[in-house]
Amino acid sequence: MIVTTINVNGIRAAVKERSPENQGMLPWLKETEADVICLQETRADDEQLAEALAPALADGWHLASADPHLKGRNGVAVLSRRPITRTLIGPGADEFAAHGRYVEVDTGGVTVASVYFPTGEADTERQREKERFMAAVAARMAVLRDAPRDAVVCGDWNVCHTENDLKAWKANQKKAGFLPSERQWLTDLLATGWVDVVRVLHPDVAGPYSWWSWRGKAFDNDAGWRIDYQLANRRLADRVVSARVERADAYALRWSDHAPVTVEYA
Repeated sequence: MIVTTINVNGIRAAVKERSPENQGMLPWLKETEADVICLQETRADDEQLAEALAPALADGWHLASADPHLKGRNGVAVLSRRPITRTLIGPGADEFAAHGRYVEVDTGGVTVASVYFPTGEADTERQREKERFMAAVAARMAVLRDAPRDAVVCGDWNVCHTENDLKAWKANQKKAGFLPSERQWLTDLLATGWVDVVRVLHPDVAGPYSWWSWRGKAFDNDAGWRIDYQLANRRLADRVVSARVERADAYALRWSDHAPVTVEYA
């Protein structure tokens, strides 16, 4: 099974043809070998999402989504080549039930969740909301960890765990995304039995980064953040074969400010 996670930074923008060389997300989707694709920040309701992905759905992909309660914000989805037999929207906390930040499906004998964490802002209500969402997702993941199924939680976590996950870590120690409390939360989550499978296969190296600002030379200089994770429970993580970030060959070929993170499980 091959699983990919990608923050599309607006699905309607991602599928647009930008140049003869960059025809957007749809050619990538047609060529990918992934069996399951987790999407974040679709910024679309269910109807708009289905319209944007119409060519993929016509090719046989199955779709489950959680659209956002605020127009043009958030939105998560899962595409699967196999039928989706169960869908859960929201991590279980009433506060986030309609935020379009969490969708969980059963497909092909595996439970897969697509999650989009708030960005946050240090010492503000936005950060406190992020922390409440983090707690809600951790509670849901405890249930998935103890269930007798393979499970993987994929998405844009908006947290860099270690100094190896952020090029400019020294300048960001007091900013959301690299706060000590956020990093400790992720450490504690991993200690419960979840596995950061990309880091397992790429130990003790900088990156591989998955997000670069559109501005300046961040992409060209690989001054990025590794905030897109696949956390697998132990029974699935033990079968990881490979993991890679599908970084575009050039800035002009990007159809999102994130790159797909793809993991193969035996």
